[in-house]
Amino acid sequence: MERTGRRRRIAAWVLGPVGLVLMVGAVALVRAGYTTATISSQAMEPTYSPGQRVLFERIDGDEVRRGDVVLIAAPERYQGGPVLKRVIGTGGDRVAERSGGPVTVNGKELSEPYVKNGDPSGGAPAFDITVPRGRLFLIGDYRADSFDSRWFLSDESGTLPASGVRARVLEDRTGPLVLGLAALLGFALAITGLVLGILARIARHRERYPAAPSTAPIAWGHVPPGS
Repeated sequence: MERTGRRRRIAAWVLGPVGLVLMVGAVALVRAGYTTATISSQAMEPTYSPGQRVLFERIDGDEVRRGDVVLIAAPERYQGGPVLKRVIGTGGDRVAERSGGPVTVNGKELSEPYVKNGDPSGGAPAFDITVPRGRLFLIGDYRADSFDSRWFLSDESGTLPASGVRARVLEDRTGPLVLGLAALLGFALAITGLVLGILARIARHRERYPAAPSTAPIAWGHVPPGS
């Protein structure tokens, strides 16, 4: 019994702290590395629709790649919080479009199966710009209903600073899924450690203070006369 109690105490001291560290660490990483937002406009249809909840990974501007869909803050153009746009060009790219024609990047026609109704122009004016270093050229997928870089060509060629990027839409959810499972495992270990600690404490108390034998008199049954 004593050996069993000792094993439980050791297991409780190991599993409890390990579980807490694992759970708290996983939750902290999820909060620091990921966020969610609800789409509020039609500018990114049909890829993302109003009311849809989307998962993002937090990134810095220097991590942005061409084709990424990002949350970017631009208070001087869009009042309120960040907006959701697709990165068409990064620093040094030459982005152009003839009226009604496809978008080209560095002279190559951009394949854009995601645009709504197959319309890459959406009635926007023609343009031919070179993206300044450290800036991004962004367009919405619903070209006929997106207030984006094409409409601000006189201001830094319509581009926005990459430093304004807050997060990128996360397509591969392996990372947050693994962290979520780690948090659940940590919780389970912490609870297991707590239960084992309680059991060990009860066992230790019983060892120190064993139940006293009963001293109550034994009541003998009355035997009738003549039996």
